[in-house]
Amino acid sequence: MELRRLGSTGLHLSRIGLGTMTWGRDTDEHEAADQLRAFVDAGGNFIDTAALYGSGDSERVIGGLLGALVKRDDVVLASKGGLSFVDGVRVVDTSKRTILRELDQSLQRLGTDHLDIWQLHAWDNNTPLDESLAALDVAVISGRVRYAGISNFSGWQTARAFSIQESAALKATISSTQNEYSLLSRNVEREVLPCAKELGMGFLAWSPLGRGVLTGKYRTGLPIDSRGASPHFAGFVEPYLDQRSRSIVDAVAAASDGLGIAPLEVALAWVRDAPGVTSAIVGARTAAQLRGVLLAEGVALPPVVREALNEVSEVN
Repeated sequence: MELRRLGSTGLHLSRIGLGTMTWGRDTDEHEAADQLRAFVDAGGNFIDTAALYGSGDSERVIGGLLGALVKRDDVVLASKGGLSFVDGVRVVDTSKRTILRELDQSLQRLGTDHLDIWQLHAWDNNTPLDESLAALDVAVISGRVRYAGISNFSGWQTARAFSIQESAALKATISSTQNEYSLLSRNVEREVLPCAKELGMGFLAWSPLGRGVLTGKYRTGLPIDSRGASPHFAGFVEPYLDQRSRSIVDAVAAASDGLGIAPLEVALAWVRDAPGVTSAIVGARTAAQLRGVLLAEGVALPPVVREALNEVSEVN
C-alpha cells in the first residue's frame, strides 16, 4: 500500500487507514484480529481509534492484538480524547485535567507507552483553547505522544489552534486534522482542506464511504445487519438516507458498473486521491468487508469519472 507523508512531518501513513470505531462492540476480538492481519498483509500501517469508541473497548481490543499480531513499531497508532457520551448526551471536555487523564487511560488500555498521533476529538466551547493545547504540549514533551493533532475543527478553529502552537518555543506543532469527508460530505473543501494545505498539516478523512451509505447497501431498504439498523448507529447513518444522497449513490453505482468495480471502491478512491488528503480511514464490521475495501488500493478513477462525481455531489 502506498505511504504518504503526514503534512510537513517525517511521519508516513498508509493512504488507507484502519478505523476501529466498532471494535469491542459490533466487531469482536476474533474479527478484529482477522481485520488487522488483512490490513497489515496489504501493507497498511495506520490504525485509528479513540477513547470514545466503545467506551474504551476499541483501545482494549487493539492493546490485546499489539505485539501478538504486529510489532508496535510497525504501526502508526492514533487516538483521540476529550469527547464522551454521558447518559446519551454528547459531552466535550478538553480541559487539561480531563484529557491528560484520558491519555494515560488510553495508553494503559493500548498497552503502549506512547501514541504516534493524539488528537483533541472536538472543539470545546467551555474550555479555553490555550488550556487544551497546553495539554498537547505536556503530552509531547513527556514522550507520551509523538505528534499532536485535532479533529472535527472548523476552518477558523484549525487556523487558530495552529497559530497558537506556532507562536512560541516548546509548543507542540499541530501536525494533522481529522474531519469527515466523502462524496456525501464535502464541506471541508471550503475552508478546512485549504487551511491544512496552506499550514502544512496532514488531513485524515473519516467516514469516506458516507457512513456506509456509498456502498449502495441502502438503495433498496435498510438491511437488518447494517449500521443503519443498529441501535448504536442508526442516528449516525440516517442523515445520509435523503434524496440528495440517493442521487449521489446512484451516480456512484453507475460509475462502478461502467468500471467493473464495487461502489465502495469508487467512493473510497475519490476521497483517497482528493487533493490534500493524507489517508482515508475506513471501518468495517467484518474482515470480509475490509478485504473488499482494500481492493480499492489498486483503483485509480479516470478523470472523466472523477469530474462527473464532482458535479453530482457539488455543495451549493
